[in-house]
Amino acid sequence: MARPVRLAVAGAGLIGRRHIEHIRARPEAVLTSIIDPAPSARDLAQTLGVAWFPSLHDMPAQNRPEGVVIATPNQMHVAHGLACVDAGLPALIEKPLADDVAAAQVLVEAFEGAGIALLTGHHRRHNPMIQRAKAEIDGGRLGRIVAVNGMFWLIKPSDYFDVAWRRETGAGPVLINLIHDIDLLRHLCGDIVAVQAAQSSHVRGYAVEDTAAIILHFACGALGTFSVSDTIQAPWSYEFTSGENPAYSRTPESCYQIGGTQASLAIPQLDLWHHPDAASWWAPIARERLSYEMQDPLGLQIANFCAVIRGTAAPVVSGREGLKTLRVIDAIKRAAECGTRVPV
Repeated sequence: MARPVRLAVAGAGLIGRRHIEHIRARPEAVLTSIIDPAPSARDLAQTLGVAWFPSLHDMPAQNRPEGVVIATPNQMHVAHGLACVDAGLPALIEKPLADDVAAAQVLVEAFEGAGIALLTGHHRRHNPMIQRAKAEIDGGRLGRIVAVNGMFWLIKPSDYFDVAWRRETGAGPVLINLIHDIDLLRHLCGDIVAVQAAQSSHVRGYAVEDTAAIILHFACGALGTFSVSDTIQAPWSYEFTSGENPAYSRTPESCYQIGGTQASLAIPQLDLWHHPDAASWWAPIARERLSYEMQDPLGLQIANFCAVIRGTAAPVVSGREGLKTLRVIDAIKRAAECGTRVPV
């Protein structure tokens, strides 16, 4: 195997620490430094035996990595991404690329104009379960996609919001959580061309929503509905159903249902339901559970980042794809404010 790709991680919070774990676990990668001004980040770097810098600008040339994973708060993504462009460094930026579309477009165009790779941290597309679902849909097993339903219901504890930026504009479950789900539904069912939405913050009263209801209009003609809340004690979310992150309980429920003229698919179980004898509600319906090899998508995402840096693979989720998903989220936020259908 080729020598490991040298990676730095900017931001040593919850997701940054998971990236650090996966970089250290992958044979393709080696962690060279942690970039974060917090004393806890400095202590972590010392424990792991890697360099620590308070900012990208403080990194000397002799500690230059080959790529940077940016896992800082959403509001800092653009500044840190542009610093990577200035340094000529490929970047994997956690979703969302920015907290507004215009800034994200500036970021994407800066990387593209410089010819530097930019990946978006929509790691769920790397999951073999999602890849199997997409293969079945693209292969025509479901027929014409007609309807999509999704849920993100769980409850975040009060101390989650002790971090100030999580209560402020640029946070909230639509931008932090739903963006993952929207990216998967775009990946599986095609582009979303318009949305309708309503949102509420009546439970916590913060500047960000805690609940939203959304209608999605797909380019293929399908309609989708999605219910979002981080104030409900419930098992119906990708976090609780997929088994991706061991920090969450795993439940046997589904979080997405994709309905087609030939069959319907429940995710993440990959239960494919269809009438084997006749397409009729009078005929028996059968379930087929599709198989896949379970692997951690965050680790697969790091492997893809390394392959992109080596020039042996294309990004699974490019910066441009991350921008397209953010445009849908932006449309949802605008639709919730104006109460009308908003084109993407």
